[in-house]
Amino acid sequence: MVTRKNPLFDTATTLGKILGFLGVSAICGVLVAGLLVPAAAVSGSAASGSIQFFDTLPAELQVDPPSQNTTILAKDGTPIASIYAENRTKVPLDQMSPFIKDAVIAIEDSRFYEHGGIDTTGIMRAIVSTARGNKQGASTITQQYVNNVINESLVAADREEDVKLNGGGKGVGDKLREMKLAIALEKKFSKEQILEGYLNIVFFNRDAYGIEAASKFFFSTTAKDLTLPQAALLAGLVNSPSAFDPIANPDNAKVRRDLVLASMVNQGKITQAQYDEAVATPVTTQVTPARQGCAYATMAPYFCDYVLHLLFNNPAYGDTQEERIKRVQRGGLTIQTTLDPTAQGVAQQQVDATAGTNPDKWGASIVSVQPGTGQIVSMAQNTVWLPQEGKFDQTQNFNVDVLDADGNDLNGIGGFQPGSTMKPFTFAQWLNEGKSMNQNVNAAQRRYGVNFPWRNTCPTPTDGFYDANVPGSFDLQNASPEYYRTMTVLWGLKNSINTATFASAAQVDLCGIQGIVDATGIHGGLPARDQTGKVTDPNPQVQMTRLSNLIGATQTAPLTMAASFATFAADGKYCEPIAITSVKDQSGAQLPAQSSSCKDAVKPEVARGVAYAMGKVLDEGSGSLIRPALNSKNFPVAAKTGTNDSNGSTWVVGYTSGLATASWFGDPLGDQLRPGRNLTVNGTFYPAIDGYMIAGPQFTNYMLSVAPAYGTNPFQQPPSNLLGTAPAPQRNNTPSTTPSTAPNPAPSSGNGNNGNGNNGNGNGNSDKN
Repeated sequence: MVTRKNPLFDTATTLGKILGFLGVSAICGVLVAGLLVPAAAVSGSAASGSIQFFDTLPAELQVDPPSQNTTILAKDGTPIASIYAENRTKVPLDQMSPFIKDAVIAIEDSRFYEHGGIDTTGIMRAIVSTARGNKQGASTITQQYVNNVINESLVAADREEDVKLNGGGKGVGDKLREMKLAIALEKKFSKEQILEGYLNIVFFNRDAYGIEAASKFFFSTTAKDLTLPQAALLAGLVNSPSAFDPIANPDNAKVRRDLVLASMVNQGKITQAQYDEAVATPVTTQVTPARQGCAYATMAPYFCDYVLHLLFNNPAYGDTQEERIKRVQRGGLTIQTTLDPTAQGVAQQQVDATAGTNPDKWGASIVSVQPGTGQIVSMAQNTVWLPQEGKFDQTQNFNVDVLDADGNDLNGIGGFQPGSTMKPFTFAQWLNEGKSMNQNVNAAQRRYGVNFPWRNTCPTPTDGFYDANVPGSFDLQNASPEYYRTMTVLWGLKNSINTATFASAAQVDLCGIQGIVDATGIHGGLPARDQTGKVTDPNPQVQMTRLSNLIGATQTAPLTMAASFATFAADGKYCEPIAITSVKDQSGAQLPAQSSSCKDAVKPEVARGVAYAMGKVLDEGSGSLIRPALNSKNFPVAAKTGTNDSNGSTWVVGYTSGLATASWFGDPLGDQLRPGRNLTVNGTFYPAIDGYMIAGPQFTNYMLSVAPAYGTNPFQQPPSNLLGTAPAPQRNNTPSTTPSTAPNPAPSSGNGNNGNGNNGNGNGNSDKN
């Protein structure tokens, strides 16, 4: 049996609507009176009961700052990117146009400065409107602010399903609570504070929360510079952002804007002349699309992403990564970084120019750090974040590790085989043991068998061998046969002779090489994993007792290489690379950031000896073909070239007194096994690429432009006992650049855990130059 409604109280009828509204209004009136008048002054049990009920409603509203944009800044304050859940930038009331303040009050709450949170006149007006069949709200700006604050808190707590909009979904209890909170809010805050809060929190568009964001989005201006027609349009938008959207519904937007203008002139907030001029103005927009996240960074998107991952991984910003992400996206943080926009611009220009149109997707990257501080100056690669026609798109960072030291994701590719850029560490241990760099070694020796008597005081056993008499192995290779002879250790390093490096290593403690590598921050860029794939070490040690690592078999990130080489520039002081110098919340309070963490890693005299030798690399050795360009500025530079077995990973890593840079070119895809041979790059054919050919000019051009700003002081000379006495000039002082044709198998990508030595042949990296 269908139950029939009493027509008198049927809210589907006009009379029912009126009676229902009157009933609620009467209750509200009694309850408000109960808030304003002491219970003892009110007679009647009904009134007293209503007051008691009202007194149980919460009167305190926690007005937390609304979600605000986090801004990532370069070192000089230049914005890099905005990060947000809601696009909002808070501004004070005095930085808003008087037109927007007057327009919002005129259309939303004309008695704003007269009521105490709820407007009884407005309620009566709404009753009359309802009686005429036109639904009209009676919420004051204060009530709307309360509603927005409650909803913002729900969203921040991941309770979006509980959000209730002004247009519906609220019951009588919700309205009563809102009214009491509005009255209490008026007692706590001034009208100006409430209006400022409202205009900063209110929703205008899915890409614009608050008046500043709305001004920028719709008109490419600021809240302070809004014109009268613009302010009226935005004030009208609040009522129904979709219906009155000037982009999607310009006609509706004009009708609503003109209604706002009419209210303003009727209330004496503007003159008739201002009104006439404003209504005659067409509705036009000048949209500035919201660009959220590092994908839309103004510069250095991969550095930006690296900074975010540092924060997302920092427990100081929340117990869980979800909490940290929310803190960054909603907290209105100001993140000051170490990035130099000028250096970054040069780096980006260089990597983009290196490979040109690049249909084969070869990678190029540059990263720089400042010796003595570890501050990252630039970080660039020749890819775009978002797919674009004819561009190499990539979201992973070429320059950083896969994981941080705690096993958290850094979104890095994990680096590349460094090749001969690892040779200076053996040279450093040679000097560390007090040996002269001009001492001869037997670089003719190519065979280091299973039982070769390596000196190794580390608990990790020596791993690998080179012996053509053993099936599957081969003798150690150089780029060209004329280098199998006696030479000085210095000559062997500056010309990148593999056999000279091994001959040097054979006379020092391999554990000493390990110590220098560890102390200068070198580690594998790929995590070590067990057989199940579980990470056992996020940043594994590059084991220098594995012979193939003497010439660079383990993938290492360019940032790691740059920071390590910076040690030699800083007279032996290693500084961990840092990207963030300051983080402030929206109140200006300082939050945990990064500070320089430096230690003495190498003896100063050893660092000076390495700098001297790597200066010779450019003056006379494997980097001599890139030195002439550097001579144009005539400042001291030390560097080492590097190329792996397949020619698919090529490097120049070097430094001046004030800047250390890793320049890389090669295969960034998949397992990085594409050989860098018989390829055309930027219109030039290469039978085989070596470090000096592409990574070299990239390094040179960048350092010529950037290094002078960071200091190019002369390097201090090493002590005489490390220099020794140079023997008579040797033949073949110009090294061959012909790549090795040794039948080595393609090297393993290496993960620092099960590299190339474990299969017993010790192969994996016969570097060229």
